[in-house]
Amino acid sequence: MTLQELQTQVQQTRRDILRMVHAVNSGHPGGSLGCAEFLAALYGKVMSYSSDFSMDGKGEDLFFLSNGHISPVFYSTLARSGFFPVSELATFRKLDSRLQGHPTTHEGLPGIRIASGSLGQGLSVAIGAAQAKKLNNDDKLVYTLHGDGELQEGQVWEALMYAAGKNVDNIIATIDYNGRQIDGDTDQVLPLGDLKAKFEAFGWIVLQEENGNDLEKVIAVLEKAKSLTGQGKPVSILLHTEMGNGVDYMMGSHSWHGKAPNDEQLENALTQNPETELTDY
Repeated sequence: MTLQELQTQVQQTRRDILRMVHAVNSGHPGGSLGCAEFLAALYGKVMSYSSDFSMDGKGEDLFFLSNGHISPVFYSTLARSGFFPVSELATFRKLDSRLQGHPTTHEGLPGIRIASGSLGQGLSVAIGAAQAKKLNNDDKLVYTLHGDGELQEGQVWEALMYAAGKNVDNIIATIDYNGRQIDGDTDQVLPLGDLKAKFEAFGWIVLQEENGNDLEKVIAVLEKAKSLTGQGKPVSILLHTEMGNGVDYMMGSHSWHGKAPNDEQLENALTQNPETELTDY
């Protein structure tokens, strides 16, 4: 996809996110909006994959969403990348929908490889997939996304230690570093300290991007990360994003981590993200 096409997808994904959570008065718009550029870059530019989904994913790059509560941005990206009909976005969080609030595999939704309702588990699963690729002589990569608040889970650090200790160098783990979680700023809930130094101390190669909502910079840091794989160490990206990005009244606060806009707020947000040549669901 061209940069213009990706920018259009980001804007349309914002519309999808807002409309999905509004329709059921439930969901997590804040982190979803903050990661729209990352998911668009990953699926539209960086990863090698087939939308003809298979759970094995042999010969393909794989993506694991660990912070599964930002499912709206993931579902929108998958639908608009051809994994399932865009019209299915209208079923988000409804009874008998494959698009549950937190992604699961038991309904067979294409693009979903793990259930990620419980935080802290995605990296462990992704490392297993990365090691399987090595055993299968598969040179493709494994990508993950994690919330910064999620790093307060101990299992993440066990996985970080394991990946470096076992030279799992075909994985790129990105941290959505927005500084906020459901109960407030991460610095107030449980400070993460010098995250770059901690990751490096655990044996990881670490990249940082201060503007994780700049599409060109997101693409550049992902491409840089790819170039650093295969060197005996796992690779991580600390991607500084803004929760609620693209909707002015949602930015600068943790308040919209898990709250849906009302009718008036939705109209305001959609005015800030007007219709694109892509169609709404």
